[in-house]
Amino acid sequence: MRIISMKQVRDILVLHSIMKLSLRRIQGATNVAKSTISDYIKRFEKCGLSIKQINNLNDDELKLKLFAEISSIVLSKKAMPDYNYIHQEMKLRKKTKVTLYLLWEEYKESNPNGYQYTQFRLYYRRFKQKLNPSMRQTHLAGEKLFVDYSGLTMPIYNQKTGEKDTAQIFVAVLGASGYTFVHATHSQRQEDFIYSHVLCYNFFKGVPRVVVPDNLKSAIISNNKNGIVVNESYADLNRHYGIAVEPTRPRKPKDKPKAEQGVQAIQRYILARLRHHKFFSIDDLNIAISDLLDRYNNKIVKHLQKSRTELFGELDAPYLSPLPINNYVYKQFKIARVNQDYHITLEKCNYSVPFKYLKEQVEVRYSTNSVYICHKHKLIATHPRLRRAGETSTLHEHMPSSHQYINEKMNPKRLRSWARNIGEYSSLFVEDAFEEVKYKPNAYRKISAVLSLAKLYGNAQLELALMYATQMNTITTKSIKSILNKKLYLLKGINNIKSTDQQSLFNNHINIRGADEYK
Repeated sequence: MRIISMKQVRDILVLHSIMKLSLRRIQGATNVAKSTISDYIKRFEKCGLSIKQINNLNDDELKLKLFAEISSIVLSKKAMPDYNYIHQEMKLRKKTKVTLYLLWEEYKESNPNGYQYTQFRLYYRRFKQKLNPSMRQTHLAGEKLFVDYSGLTMPIYNQKTGEKDTAQIFVAVLGASGYTFVHATHSQRQEDFIYSHVLCYNFFKGVPRVVVPDNLKSAIISNNKNGIVVNESYADLNRHYGIAVEPTRPRKPKDKPKAEQGVQAIQRYILARLRHHKFFSIDDLNIAISDLLDRYNNKIVKHLQKSRTELFGELDAPYLSPLPINNYVYKQFKIARVNQDYHITLEKCNYSVPFKYLKEQVEVRYSTNSVYICHKHKLIATHPRLRRAGETSTLHEHMPSSHQYINEKMNPKRLRSWARNIGEYSSLFVEDAFEEVKYKPNAYRKISAVLSLAKLYGNAQLELALMYATQMNTITTKSIKSILNKKLYLLKGINNIKSTDQQSLFNNHINIRGADEYK
């Protein structure tokens, strides 16, 4: 017996019980055979239910009441798999390496007449959808900003070499209005990622309450059952703007549908239009993107009959928080321990802290221009950012009193006087050393180490070594010591000295005997 749709069954029962129509008239109204209508009415009367009770049953329950014998036959032919068990097994697939196909084979062993693999897989997909149905998200005005990178990149060409690099495309979409910001950067590194956020908030002229990033390392260090760990630089950015961070669940793109839709729309509307353009810098690409972005935001959304710009003005703009007075300055963070010489080391440069913090652990926050050192959240030292490996920034007040006395003895005037007593090249060396650093005390150690060599080798030998080192462009403490030890200035350097320099140099030092003594 073929069962028609349960909707038709309900209609037949209503027409018979409430409308009191004859079989012939019910047949005309439903286009169902009179024999089938008669059978349904008999089943209805046999089950003893009222129309009101039937209306409270769902289709499966009603089918079981009216066609119990047919349902049992169907079930006996093909046993439904235990999808709760299968789902639990699939959750453990990373450890057990189990596959859905293997679970189907095990099911078929115990149920030879069971479903084939295609139907088995279809029913499992439906089971999962019931467990985790898609929910249409409702976005409050000014609440959420969704950020992501486009999987599609744009080529940037080097005009000199012709080499091709790729620009990453940052996309930010406001939840309520869909108002969109796009920015191209050289990479997805933390500094570029944060810079894009700063420009984004300036573009919106306000900040949302929540930002929803993906789980890239520039934003989120880890996101698992143990909790969410936000990258410290990204957390500092959001503290500056007063924004909460709510990253999406790993591998759950439905958590950020606005970002996914925004990325797809930007790829089609902006990036696709620029596919034949050749860009030689990121700035050129961003100018082209900016023009198309205005057109995209001003385009009418068909189902709303308004543009994203209009929706932004009505929905998001009035509820965004105001921007802080200053833009965020990108900082990196590092935990360091204070060395025995009351300095910390950061990227091969040294920065002093008050000597009482010896061996203490401190937090270092550093930007492009400045270094901030904190102990237990208290700022204890600020320095300009150094760039040359080995440079040292030492503040006088950070020294113990005994070190301050020594430091006061060692000053530029004293070092220049010391160099003049040795010779012309020593004076030139001192001036060059001071020119290399912004903070003159950073050169004291190097100057003192070189000038002290005059006590071991003599003033004339040091002058010759400095002259040779200048010609060879190897003016480091280590290279000058090597020149003195190996007397390289005698083997090669003197032959290259100009006659005028040679005359003035040797006439100033009576302890040099000259070439005639060696004939």
